[in-house]
Amino acid sequence: MTVDAHHHVWDLTVRDQDWITGPELQPLRRNFTITDLEPEARAAGVDRTVLVQTITVPEETPEFLALADEHDLIAGVVGWTDLTRPDVADELARLRELPGGRHLKGIRHQVQGEPDPEWLLRPDVRRGLAAVADAGLVHDLVVLPHQLPACAKAAADHEGLTFVLDHLGKPPIASGRLEPWARAVRTLAALPNTVCKLSGMVTEADLATWTTDDLRPYADVALEAFGPHRLMYGSDWPVCTLAAPYGEVLATASELTSSLTEPERTQIFQGTATRVYGL
Repeated sequence: MTVDAHHHVWDLTVRDQDWITGPELQPLRRNFTITDLEPEARAAGVDRTVLVQTITVPEETPEFLALADEHDLIAGVVGWTDLTRPDVADELARLRELPGGRHLKGIRHQVQGEPDPEWLLRPDVRRGLAAVADAGLVHDLVVLPHQLPACAKAAADHEGLTFVLDHLGKPPIASGRLEPWARAVRTLAALPNTVCKLSGMVTEADLATWTTDDLRPYADVALEAFGPHRLMYGSDWPVCTLAAPYGEVLATASELTSSLTEPERTQIFQGTATRVYGL
């Protein structure tokens, strides 16, 4: 069986997803629920998932925890809380006491939207990251390539916190360029408390014309840098549907890792996520 370590859900009748703008993202401007995902996941052999935050509002994480409590498919939640708040440790403890609180496995902030490339190194953020570590949670990194050097500095400063790089750090696949992204990823991967998600690649490529060969150089860099024991598969559903359906995204990841041994593939598609998130 397979773990999908990265997907989202949203209900536009509950709140807007204000990042869904422009004609390219228009197909995402509808509700995507766990009941939409479940049949696709089961058909693809996925039996456990990690539900990841989408927007920075405090109400979303409790909703996701309750959803995980109701659906066996969701084994873990990566939520959001304001890392800069002085009482962040108390807030993390409060979230864990909510219905489904045992499913809280990590915290993510939309660092990719922060204008300061060294946002992760601010004193108030560093204090928040220390609280995440103290709570036994992990920190997911959603960043752009130019923010990767700050990620490496943050990981070096917080040796007791596991940092999970989402979507390979969003490499410029559509352009075909590897540098300076590849160098920055290798620097991050040199730190033992870092992990990477084999996710989000199809939407960094040309949405209409991408091929598996377009993705391969970037997947190979991640494989070489992190190794299978620090790589985990994620679909990035429903964002991935801009470029490919759920099953095709999984099949593509399988093809990109086909040269590995079966134990190595088991790590990527099950073991790493289970271990890192404590599923």
